[in-house]
Amino acid sequence: METTTVAAPAGEQKFIKRSEFILYLVAVFFYTNMTGMIGSYRNDYLVNVLKIPSGRLSLYNTLISVIPFVLNFFIAMYIDGRKIGKAGKFRPLALIAAVPVGVLLVLSFITPKSFSGAVLMIYLVTVAVAWSIATNFGNTTNMVAVVMTPNLKERDTVMSFRGIVSAVGNSAPLVIVLVIGLFAKDKGTRFIIGSALCSVVGILAMLIGMKAVHERVAYTAKKKNPLAGFGAILSNKYAWAIILSEFLKSFRGIATYMGVFMAGALLGDTDKFLLFGLPTGIGTAVGMLLINFLLKKFNSKVLYIASGIYSVTINVFAFAVGYIYFKSPNPVLQIVFIVFLFLIGLQFGASNLLPSMLQADVLEDLELKTNKRFDASFPFVIGIGTFISGTIAGALAPRILYDDPTTGWKSIIGYMPGLADDTAQSLDSKIKLLFFYTIFHGLMMFLAGVPFFFYKLTGKTKEEIHEQVLQQRAAQKQQDKAE
Repeated sequence: METTTVAAPAGEQKFIKRSEFILYLVAVFFYTNMTGMIGSYRNDYLVNVLKIPSGRLSLYNTLISVIPFVLNFFIAMYIDGRKIGKAGKFRPLALIAAVPVGVLLVLSFITPKSFSGAVLMIYLVTVAVAWSIATNFGNTTNMVAVVMTPNLKERDTVMSFRGIVSAVGNSAPLVIVLVIGLFAKDKGTRFIIGSALCSVVGILAMLIGMKAVHERVAYTAKKKNPLAGFGAILSNKYAWAIILSEFLKSFRGIATYMGVFMAGALLGDTDKFLLFGLPTGIGTAVGMLLINFLLKKFNSKVLYIASGIYSVTINVFAFAVGYIYFKSPNPVLQIVFIVFLFLIGLQFGASNLLPSMLQADVLEDLELKTNKRFDASFPFVIGIGTFISGTIAGALAPRILYDDPTTGWKSIIGYMPGLADDTAQSLDSKIKLLFFYTIFHGLMMFLAGVPFFFYKLTGKTKEEIHEQVLQQRAAQKQQDKAE
C-alpha cells in the first residue's frame, strides 16, 4: 500500500510546519495532563479516600502491573505488525485512543458506594487494567515524534520539546486539584472534578493535534511478523544498556509513591503536593533545556552518567535539610527544602529526556540491521525489565508506607492514613518518608547510569548510522513501488 511518508536523504531540510509543531505539543501536553492525574492522585485516592488496606493495595498494584504487561505483549506486536495506511502508523491509533483514555480517567476516581470487599477490588482492578490498555494505545501520541521528520536534528528538537511539554503537563493536575480545593472541601469530589476537566480538554486536544500532524519517516508498508523483532532487540548490545538502565530506574517507583504522602507530612495536606510537584516540574523543564544546551558539548552517554551522580548528591543534601526541619521546624527550612525539589527536578530533566533520545538512536541501529521498525516492540522489551522492577516496587511501596490492621502487618514507615492534619505523623515516620523520597531515589538514579559506561552509540557512530538508515529507507521505498 502507498504511504504518505518521505524517505529521501534529509540533509538540513526542514519538514515540520510551525502550526503542526504547536498543535502536536498541545496534544502531548493535555495527554500527559490526563496520565499525570493518575500518577499524582490515584494512590492518594486509594489510601486516603477509599482507605484500602495496605495488603490489598499491594495485591492491587501487582495485578495492575502483571495483567497489562501480558496484554501489552499482544498490543506491541499489533502496533509493529500492522500494515501502514495513508494516515500513517501511529496517528490513527492515537485518534482512536483519545476518548477511551478520557472516559477511563474519570472512572478511575469514581467508585460506587455499594462496592466493598472482593467486588470493590474487581472493579478497581478492571478500571485500572482498562486504563493501561487505553494508554498503551494512547502513548502512540508520543511515538509520533520519532516519525514526524527524517531530519536528525529536527527529530531531536521535536523530542526535546515533547519532553519539556510532557513534564509541565504531568504537573498541571496539581494546580487543577488545588484550585478546585478552594470551593470543594471533600477530597473525593476534588478528584472527580479534576479528572473530568483533564478528560474533556485532553480528548479535544488529542483529536485536534493528531489530526494536524504528519508522519514522514518511511518504512516498508508490508505487513511483517512482529515476533522477529524480539530476537533482534535482545541481541543488540546498545539495547541492553537501555534495558538494564530502565530496570534499575524503575525501582524509584518506591520513592515517587511516597511523594504525595511526604507533601502531607511536611505541609499538612496531601492536596498541597502542588508545592512539591510544581518546583520539581519546573526543575524538570529547566533541566531539559539545560540538557539541550549541554548536548552541544557532551554526548548523551556522558550526560546521563553525570546526571546520576548529581542525583544522589543533591538528594543527600535535600535529606539533610528535611531532617533538620523535622527535628526543629522552621519556615525558612521548609522553603529551602522546596528549593531543593527544584534542584532535584533538574535531574528528572535528564532522566526523562535522554532515554527517549537514546531509544530513538537504538531503533535506527536496529532498523539498519534488520530493515524493520520496532517502535512498539522495543519499548515492550524494555518494559520486561521495568515490569519486574516496577511490580516489585508497586507491591512493596504500600507495605513500606503503612500498617495493615486486617493482617497485623507492620510497615517500615508507619504512616497513619486519613489524618485531618498530616503533620501529626510521628517524627520517625516523617524521617523514614524523607529517606525513601530523597536518598533512595538518588541511589536508584545513580545505578541507572552505570550500564551506560558500556554504551557507544554516540557522536560520529550515531550520525553514520542515521545516514545509512536514510539511504536504506529510500531504497526500500523504491522497491515497494516496483512491487
